[in-house]
Amino acid sequence: MVDEEKVISIGGMHCATCAINIEETLKEIPGIKVASVSYASEKATVRYDPQKTTSEEMKKAIEELGYHYLGEIKEEEAEAERQKELKTIKKLLIMSLVLGSATMVLTWVLAPTQQSFFILFVLATPVQFIAGYRFYAGAYRSLKNRKTNMDTLIAVGTSTAWIYSTVVMIAPDTFMGGQIYFDTSALIITFILAGKYLEALSKTRASSAIKKLIGLRAKKATIIRDGKEIQVDAETVAVGDIVVVRPGEKIPVDGIVVEGRTAIDESMITGESIPSEKGENDEVVGATMNRTGYIKFRATKVGKDTVLSQIIKLVEEAQGSKAPIQRMVDKVASVFVPVVITIAIATFLFWYLFGSSYWTVPSDHLIFSLIAFVAVMVIACPCAMGLATPTAIIVGTGRGAELGILIKTAETLENAGRIQTVVFDKTGTLTIGRPEVSRIISLSPRHDEKNVLRIAASIEKGSEHPIGEAIVSKAEDENISLPETRDFEAISGKGVKAVVEGVQAVLGNRTMLSELGLISPEVDEKMKSLEATGNTVIGIALSKEIIGLIAVADSLKPNAREAIEELKRMGIKPIMLTGDNAVTAKAIAQQCGIDEVLSQVLPDQKAAKIRELQEQGLVVAMVGDGINDAPALAQADIGIAIGSGTDIAVETGDIILIRNDLRDVVAAIQLSKRTIQKIRQNLFWAFGYNTAGIPIAAGILYPGFGILLDPIIAAAAMAFSSVSVVTNAALLKRFKPMVRKEATNQKDE
Repeated sequence: MVDEEKVISIGGMHCATCAINIEETLKEIPGIKVASVSYASEKATVRYDPQKTTSEEMKKAIEELGYHYLGEIKEEEAEAERQKELKTIKKLLIMSLVLGSATMVLTWVLAPTQQSFFILFVLATPVQFIAGYRFYAGAYRSLKNRKTNMDTLIAVGTSTAWIYSTVVMIAPDTFMGGQIYFDTSALIITFILAGKYLEALSKTRASSAIKKLIGLRAKKATIIRDGKEIQVDAETVAVGDIVVVRPGEKIPVDGIVVEGRTAIDESMITGESIPSEKGENDEVVGATMNRTGYIKFRATKVGKDTVLSQIIKLVEEAQGSKAPIQRMVDKVASVFVPVVITIAIATFLFWYLFGSSYWTVPSDHLIFSLIAFVAVMVIACPCAMGLATPTAIIVGTGRGAELGILIKTAETLENAGRIQTVVFDKTGTLTIGRPEVSRIISLSPRHDEKNVLRIAASIEKGSEHPIGEAIVSKAEDENISLPETRDFEAISGKGVKAVVEGVQAVLGNRTMLSELGLISPEVDEKMKSLEATGNTVIGIALSKEIIGLIAVADSLKPNAREAIEELKRMGIKPIMLTGDNAVTAKAIAQQCGIDEVLSQVLPDQKAAKIRELQEQGLVVAMVGDGINDAPALAQADIGIAIGSGTDIAVETGDIILIRNDLRDVVAAIQLSKRTIQKIRQNLFWAFGYNTAGIPIAAGILYPGFGILLDPIIAAAAMAFSSVSVVTNAALLKRFKPMVRKEATNQKDE
């Protein structure tokens, strides 16, 4: 049975170690083959064998860990959950801010008496156990499952300060000095909640791409039922329904026009600003805008099968996947909390047992040791580390989708920046893919040019090959009637054979004609002359006699040369791969600025050519149409499929360029490089912050400089680190490809 894949929303995650714990638990369930949990997107991407496990088992495992299994909810519902969580944190933050500030001020103002301690206790305790309940609950769930997370550090750290202060309040003679730290525990929780609120706010804004895509959907649709037009929710339209769309209305679902003519703005799919003319039997795509005419169309794809839904699904899956660099971070994060707890305990024991013997401390050595212990526990929360990579992935893939670049996985996004060579298929990729007959030459006195075309078109009648379609189209334009053929045979990459009017006929390229011994010096000279100007030349033979040549030309895409030049400026080598002969291929390559050409490559040889380049140690991207070039796309390190929006669901590439613009090849590579740059910046900050922060919190600066980090400042620093990482990643939303003319003056963030 085929494996199933689903994206599950999960509530209640507080840090990166929460995601790691859930991921490890899911992987232990029999039947689950791949599980990837993202703290930033709050989603798990799971591939599993439905015969061995079910959604109920996943739900049970997640909820036993203490998290909320939200299932395959719609993005609107996921956004509602995020907004609900934001409101909850905001209420707790306001309460803790008011009570925590009052605790801090009164600690400074009131004399240290048992009565004043009680007042501070009354103010700080709601913060500790109401605002801080989420941390206790998270710590309990983790310990119950023999794991640790950020909540463990916060719960233990703040509880230490609160319990110590409570004991001093109840029995002031228990400890020398009688100092209390209710303000410390209250403000630590306040600062951490503030960081969590800003972090959640930033994460919501970072994932805005999916919300924008969802916002493109039509809410209502007009359909014909029992001969009458009725308005229904667009989600309820069924395959086969006849949908009516008037000027100014959105196309609600995908379908085929059955009546009327109009112009439709398809810029959200194709990037083309000029509306596309549509008539009977033409395809229309949901979420595009009907501009001028009244049409009726039959719904062919609805719900999750529409083009827009497929785009949203691809973006969600990419945002939920993990880049290779994240694996290293996960390994560190999985042991980070236990290591921090060990360091905090060692810090306490050192200062309590030895430190005060060598250095003069400003208070009782127990209090000094406790302050250092709490500071280490609080400053080391691994939130920034856990957010560094996934937030950049979320923003990067989302920005790509806005630009018409669908990146299927985080791994693809990371690896695209390492591309050294880009191999382009010619027909339909570098060229428009709609060749036209440019010249017909008769080589026999018994067959004029019209008859040469008549025979060639009769052989190619019904062909789906672009060259065959061009020949048939030319015959139709000249109103030539075509005879019936039989015994049709296609020879891959070479040509076709058929019996025309009782005579064996051959229509093929130079390779096929050479194999049949049909190319004389005179014919060869004529073919070379046509090929030198970028034509593909096809020969037509009857009874082993060549009777004519047909030259077919395919023009370059408008932005092909611009894209190739930009790749060269980036130090990336472009190569053209084609089945055409060397002369024709070189002529086309010169037009677009490509220096290296792999010509006369049959379809089944393309993957081998990609492999040869890889064996030279190159990181290779293949750009093709996503169907004919599937083996080569799969072989390449990065397969980039250029296809129309309606082909999205079946494309085989790692990256899909839905706007059919070659400049987007460059944009995809630039986006990858920028995203990896942001990830590295974030990781440098996150690891650097912890590398510097933990020793300072442990008191390393105290012997030489008399500096001991206040736990309140440690909490503020921890909150700031998470927010700074998310904010830095969010700058990717400003990314604009340098190759686009409107972005030539763009500056790096």
